[in-house]
This record gives sequence, structure tokens and C-alpha cells, in this order.
Amino acid sequence: MKDIPGPVLITGCSSGIGHHVAHGLQRRGWPVIASTRHADDVARLRTEGLNTIRLDLDDPGSVKKGFDKALQLTGGNLYGLFNNGAWGLPGAVEDLSREALLAQLQTNLLGWHQLTCLAIPVMRAACRGRIIHNSSVLGLVAMPFRGAYNCSKFALEGLTDTLRLELHGTGIHVSLIEPGPVRSRFRTNAEAAWRHWIDVEHSVHQTTYQAMEQRLNQEGDAAPFTLGPEAVLEKVIHALGSPHPRPRYAVTVPTHIFSLLRRLLPTRALDALLRRASGDGAR
Repeated sequence: MKDIPGPVLITGCSSGIGHHVAHGLQRRGWPVIASTRHADDVARLRTEGLNTIRLDLDDPGSVKKGFDKALQLTGGNLYGLFNNGAWGLPGAVEDLSREALLAQLQTNLLGWHQLTCLAIPVMRAACRGRIIHNSSVLGLVAMPFRGAYNCSKFALEGLTDTLRLELHGTGIHVSLIEPGPVRSRFRTNAEAAWRHWIDVEHSVHQTTYQAMEQRLNQEGDAAPFTLGPEAVLEKVIHALGSPHPRPRYAVTVPTHIFSLLRRLLPTRALDALLRRASGDGAR
């Protein structure tokens, strides 16, 4: 791309999609500010050649401090924001404590919202900008034993749709990316969260959790049609560079299929399909 409009701030760059997108954009000439929550990851990413800041989405003070640091590095200019940093908490809805659900929403929704609200005035002053939120196929359809993550992504979809309507005519475009299965450290992080937050020993869902644990520890791709993070990079590049970015970018085959089926099937039929696809939570 010949015209690079300005810097892009990316969250969740320690690994997976964020790491790949940060390097991919930088290789193509975009000024990238990569963020991550841990100081050791900040140091590592800097050795990889990325301008990196510490930004913990769970901490409102860290979000504000990180954003201010990003603006210092860019001379007050910010063209793009790719909100990506997130994690998933497996477990039955009835096994989720209020604190567990809040922890999921702090990272996957509330931190993104705060950062977005900080970015909008900068973009509004420039009369242009791109806000890209990395959602999920689980922001379109719900699967069992993923209630916290489903909740965070459904809420993100609604908040982002509203923001897109409100920013119409400002020059700021808002897009959702809906990946589906993409290779990352998601399962490893999900298992750690599950062990921390879910009381498996006293749950009526112990049998399902045993099968879930096997899935989380499975080597290789855990789902059909899994793609690498480069598939998401392709969508981010379009959302940043197109004069007419799409409101939604479906990435994988499951996202395309379930997006269609939720419009075509009655609720009970879709429920049955989702239960089968997830093995009633075991897959």
C-alpha cells in the first residue's frame, strides 16, 4: 500500500493474532504501536523491533497510561485501533461466579471500551480513523460451556454496532472481525482460566469437564477449518486501507456457515446443531 494514513495501536500482541498482525502491518510500512500487559513481553517485543507499550486492559489506570504513552510515540496521531487482547473462560453458566464473569468482561469488553473512548477524540479531530474489534463466531451464535466468552462477544457486537451508527459521517469507520478457529495460545490460556475460576470438583458437569480438559490439551488444531493468524491479518489490512471498509469480516468457514444458519434456521434447530457441533461442550 502506497498511502499509509497513520499509526495503528494494537492490543494483545504477546502472541497469536495480535503478534502476527503487529509484525505483518509493520512489514507493510504501517507505524505500529504494539501493547501487552506483562513487562517481560514488552521487553521481548521490543527486541523483535516493535514499538511496544505496557497496557493492561483489566486496569483502567494502565489503559489511560498506555494510551498516553502511545500518543507520545506517535506525536499525538492515531489512525487505527485494533482491539484484540482477550481470553476465554470455559465452564457452565451455573458454575460462573459473579467475579469470574466480571473478570471475563473486564478484559474482553470494558477495557476495549475505555481504550476506544480515548481514541475517538483523537480520530475525530483528524476527521478520520479506523476502529477494528476482533470478535468471534461466538459473538454470532452461542455454544454450551462457553457462556462467559459468548457473553463478552455478544456484548461487544452490540456495542460496536451502536458505535458504528453513532460515528457515521465523522470519517471514523468501525469494523468487526469474526475469526472462528484460528491458531493461537487461546486453548492454553483458557485451560488456565478454567482451573482458576471453575470449581470442577463440586460441579454437576464433571463428566463434560473431563472431556473438555482433553480438548484443551489436544495437540494440533482442535477444530476443523482452523486457519493461521495470517487470515485475520488480511482482513485487518482491508479494514484499515479500504475507502469502504466492511462492517463485518467473516474469516473462517465456520463463521460463514453459522452466520448464514442463524438467519435461516428456527432457534430450536440451530440449538440442536450447536449442541452437536460442540459435543454438548466436550468439543
